[in-house]
Amino acid sequence: MRTTVGIIGAGPAGLLLARLLHNAGIDSVVLESRDRAYVEHRQRAGILEQGTVDVLRAAGAGKRMDREGLPHDGIELRFDRRRHRVDFPALTGGRSVMVYAQTEVCKDLIALQLKEGGPLLFEAEALAVEGAETDRPTIRFRHEGREDVLECDYVVGCDGFWGVARKAIPASVSQTFERTYPFGWLGILADVPPSHDELIYARHDRGFALLSMRSPSVSRLYLQVPVDTDAESWSDERIWDELERRFETDDDWTLQRGPITQKSVTPMRSYVHEPMRHGRLFLAGDAAHIVPPTGAKGLNLAVGDVVTFVRALVHRRETGSAELLDAYSANCLRRVWQAERFSYDMTAMLHRDPDATPFDRRVQLARLDRISSCRAAETDLALGYTGFPLD
Repeated sequence: MRTTVGIIGAGPAGLLLARLLHNAGIDSVVLESRDRAYVEHRQRAGILEQGTVDVLRAAGAGKRMDREGLPHDGIELRFDRRRHRVDFPALTGGRSVMVYAQTEVCKDLIALQLKEGGPLLFEAEALAVEGAETDRPTIRFRHEGREDVLECDYVVGCDGFWGVARKAIPASVSQTFERTYPFGWLGILADVPPSHDELIYARHDRGFALLSMRSPSVSRLYLQVPVDTDAESWSDERIWDELERRFETDDDWTLQRGPITQKSVTPMRSYVHEPMRHGRLFLAGDAAHIVPPTGAKGLNLAVGDVVTFVRALVHRRETGSAELLDAYSANCLRRVWQAERFSYDMTAMLHRDPDATPFDRRVQLARLDRISSCRAAETDLALGYTGFPLD
C-alpha cells in the first residue's frame, strides 16, 4: 500500500486530519487498531472550543453538531457557598464553547470518511513506524490476520499515549515533562436533565465537583476522589449525597437526581513529549501531550495539532518550502504549553490536595475571589477556556 500521509489512530485527531487532507486534495490512509463500534462509543471529552467548532464547520463536519450540540456562553464557579458566572462572549469579543461529545464528533467524521475520503481500516494494528528519517517512512501493521506495510511520504501518529508512533522517536532526542496528581475523577452518566444550563465548577473543602451534560436529558457529573478509588465501591446514593454537598450554595438551587447508567474513575496527569516531530514522523494529540480534564483542552489541542500539520503540508505543496513543516513542533508546543499551564492552574485552584495546608486553601479562595471581582482576571480565564488561537 502507498499513500501520501499514513495516519495511525482513528480518534478525533486522526479522523479530522484525514478529513482536512481530503478537502485539500491530499490522499491518506487511516489505520485504527479497534473496531468501529469501540471508536464510536468510547466516552471522552465533551467541550469544544470556539476554534474547534469553526474547524469542524469549515471541514463540512458540523451539521449534526450545530443541530444537536449545546452552545454555552459561560460557566459557573462555586466556592465558599457562593456562585459566580463567567460570561464568555462579553469577555472575549463573542467567543463561546459547544457541548458535543467526542463520541459524536467521531461518528460524524467516520461517516464522512467512509463516504467521501480515503481508506479507513478498522482492526488494523500498527506494529511499528520505520524509516522516519528517510523520504519513505513506512508503517508495519496487522490487518485481517496478516502483516502488511504502508509506504508514506509522511506519518502522523494520532495513536494516543500507548501507541507505537512516539516510540519511533529515538530516546536520544526526546524529552518528557510530566506531573501526576494524587487524585482522580469519579465520573457518572445519569438519565436526568442537567440541574443547570451551563457547566458548574465547584471548589469545596471536601474536594472538587463538576456538573456537565451530554444532552438536555443526560447529565455528566464528576467528583474528586483518591486516585486508587474503585468506582463500584460508591453507591448511587452516596454519589448523589456527595455531589449535593459539594455544590451547596446559600440560595435555593437544588441538584436533580436520576438513574446512574455509568461510573468510572479517571486518573489526572500532565504530560508533554518534545519534540513532536522527528524526520517525517509527526505526533498529534495524546501521542504527544496529555492535560488534566479540568481545563477541557485535550480534544481541542489535538485539533490544533492537525490543523497546524495540514497548513504546513499545503504550504509545502504550494510553495515548495518545508519551512512550516520544520516548524511544526515548535508551533504546536507554544499552544500546548499554554494549555498545560491553563489546565494546571484550573486544577490547582479547584481541587483539594491531600497535602494542602490551611494557607494553601486560603490561596485557592483568594484566586477565586480575584476572578469574581476583577474583570482582567476573569477575562484571562475566559480567553483560556474558549481556546488559544490556532495560528
